[in-house]
Amino acid sequence: MNYWLMKSEPGTYSWADLQRDRRTVWDGVRNFQARNNLRAMRPGDLALFYHSVNERSIPGVARIASAPYADPKAPDWTVVDVEPVHALKTPVTLERIKAEPALREMVLLRQSRLSVQPVRKAEFDAIVKIGGRQR
Repeated sequence: MNYWLMKSEPGTYSWADLQRDRRTVWDGVRNFQARNNLRAMRPGDLALFYHSVNERSIPGVARIASAPYADPKAPDWTVVDVEPVHALKTPVTLERIKAEPALREMVLLRQSRLSVQPVRKAEFDAIVKIGGRQR
């Protein structure tokens, strides 16, 4: 299993939207490195759902629900389907991530503008532990 972080502006598509919809197509990625990360995803992989721009926090965990496929609107690009797994009791903020020694090497802190990025299992586990799993 692989682990990921997927960014979305909450005003465009939020964690609450994903929870309401129960499944969505993750589209609109127009960066080659992020596209390659989408292409490396497999069904069952887990992703930290990151609210970018003003909130800068992780409110929940999503699951990759499909194999990568061509974006119907732009076939040179790639999309995947995602579904919510669980919310975090407390969203994990970017400030909290920066303060945690175990998370100092996260791609998020080195390539802050990359919208789809890999996360190590230990980093994923640390963030879920910090946020607490909401039932």
